[in-house]
Amino acid sequence: MLCAIALSLAYPVREYIAQRSQIAQLQKREAAARADVEDLNAQKSRLGDPDYVKGEARRRLHYCDPGEQCFVVLDGEGGASQYGGGEQEQRKAPPWYETLWGSVEAADEQP
Repeated sequence: MLCAIALSLAYPVREYIAQRSQIAQLQKREAAARADVEDLNAQKSRLGDPDYVKGEARRRLHYCDPGEQCFVVLDGEGGASQYGGGEQEQRKAPPWYETLWGSVEAADEQP
């Protein structure tokens, strides 16, 4: 009789424990989602600030105010090729269509 009672209670207890762990996981996900929402709200409020937007435009887009002189400083590590001065490096790389045709020919050679 005692074994029958223990067996009949085993499944509900196991389900209860599984549900409690699932609830704990969902609570952790909810807390993470709430933190993300708070971060996004903070970012939204920053984007509403004209000084922040102006600073980001200066930093990311190299924006300058009218009448202001702006400079771009190159560090000498490949900066010339970035702005069109590295003709030797451009000659080494084949055009995209030659690379494409080479890959088509290589695929055609395989059985």
